[in-house]
Amino acid sequence: MDNRKIRNYSWQNGALAKEGEGADPFPGEVHPTADGGLMVSKLQDVINWARSNSLWPLTFATSCCGIEMMAVAGPKYDFSRFGFEVARATPRQADVIIIAGTIVNKMAPVLKRLYDQMAEPKYVVAMGACAISGGPFFYNTYSVVKGADHVIPVDVYIPGCPPRPEALLHALITLQEKIKAGLTREQIRESKV
Repeated sequence: MDNRKIRNYSWQNGALAKEGEGADPFPGEVHPTADGGLMVSKLQDVINWARSNSLWPLTFATSCCGIEMMAVAGPKYDFSRFGFEVARATPRQADVIIIAGTIVNKMAPVLKRLYDQMAEPKYVVAMGACAISGGPFFYNTYSVVKGADHVIPVDVYIPGCPPRPEALLHALITLQEKIKAGLTREQIRESKV
């Protein structure tokens, strides 16, 4: 396939996919030359594109929302299709922490330490009612934190008890789109979508 035909295609899941058919095109233009083609793009667009397509989640599942998070990694939903493939058990290699479940007061300093050990830029997803507000079952308990945002800043909230795997996929894809658009963490937190 010559470069003129490749221009409307991009690599997705190890194969060329045509733009507009679920493809995620590389940001830039191909200018044909005698020896092939020359890709022209802005460096910041390339960085945002690469950053958004390689978000590695840190697993922090403390209760039933963790089962739904595990389902997203399974074959039915397969979040590796979207660039979230490498779920890390160490914060030094993770880009996004998915808080799935109840946070008790004893666990809050551990969560803060994990967040502090993550490299910048880092993103936080609070999954489920327990991570967002303390939960429907333990809300008035002295030992439960009334939401992850009391410990670390949260970028994306996923309501539900527990939220469906599709909701987690939607939240992660929305986070990807905002990163591709070049939004900062503050802009992502302030946006209503």
